[in-house]
Amino acid sequence: MHISPVLWQFLVKWLNASALFPREASTIAPYADALYFFLLLITVVGLTLVGMLIFGFSIRYRKEKHPVAVQVEGSTLLEATWTIIPLALFLIVFVWGALLYFRIYNPPTNAMNIYVVGKQWMWKAEHPGGQHEINALHVPTGRPVQLTMISQDVFHSFSIPDFRVKREVIPGRYSTVWFQATTPGTYHIFCTQYCGTNHSAMIGEVTVLSPDDYDKWTQESTSGMSLAQNGERLFASMGCNACHSGSAAARGPNLAGVYGSKLQLASGSQVLVNDAYLRDAILNPSQHITAGYAPIMPTYQGQISEDGLIDLVEYIKAMQTNYRVQQTLTTSQSNQTAPTTPGTVKP
Repeated sequence: MHISPVLWQFLVKWLNASALFPREASTIAPYADALYFFLLLITVVGLTLVGMLIFGFSIRYRKEKHPVAVQVEGSTLLEATWTIIPLALFLIVFVWGALLYFRIYNPPTNAMNIYVVGKQWMWKAEHPGGQHEINALHVPTGRPVQLTMISQDVFHSFSIPDFRVKREVIPGRYSTVWFQATTPGTYHIFCTQYCGTNHSAMIGEVTVLSPDDYDKWTQESTSGMSLAQNGERLFASMGCNACHSGSAAARGPNLAGVYGSKLQLASGSQVLVNDAYLRDAILNPSQHITAGYAPIMPTYQGQISEDGLIDLVEYIKAMQTNYRVQQTLTTSQSNQTAPTTPGTVKP
């Protein structure tokens, strides 16, 4: 839709000032608003046209002027007109909406990933660097940000109206959405899916910072351990390194560099190793048996929280070699076999 930039800015600013419309604070917002206003325009035009026709016909063909009903024959041209024009409008909206949908739900390859866990009744954001936030989210301007989201209990819906972002957050399955913030400031986060008694209190804030301020915030907010480092500790504490050591005699498949690759399963099918696959393989290993390995991995259903699963996934994603896996395995074996003497405590 072509519209004067001056008229567009006047319209947007007037709607924002009158609190009738959210601000445009992301790169996708103008495109979503253009489609919305186009739909609004054809709705108003259609409503006005139909209303005028009804009013005109009711005057022209009122009972006083035509006391006796007269048969009116159809017009092929008229019927074709009111069929082709609406069809063309519907097709325009369909193609426009489909292009916008794919643009919204296909993040750029260089997008920064942030995990969001929804639970009654709060949002928890986890940054790869180890920063954790409750009902808050800090992001930089000018950089695409992908949110990988999952619910810990019931269905939620993550919405940032000013970014034109809305995505369902589902138990047991990752969903993603992305945005690129354009204007520093503070914006509301809402849950738009009724999720229980305190649904209306499940709100938060997105704080958009300049790149320099965001770097400063990440340095000041780090917990000292990244998600991958937390995942490495969990990987060792749960004994995963005993089977996934990467050695030729290992009972489990090599995980180094597996993320992003195609994995051959015992069933003969191939699967892309992504976040969702890694999570499901940890919880339901019997359904994802790698070709050449026995189905001996136990399920970890109910033993790992969603936060722990995120840590493990980040660790496996970052694993490029088995050096540290074998190092932690050797350390744990040494601790288990180390002799103890009276008066000493085995570590």
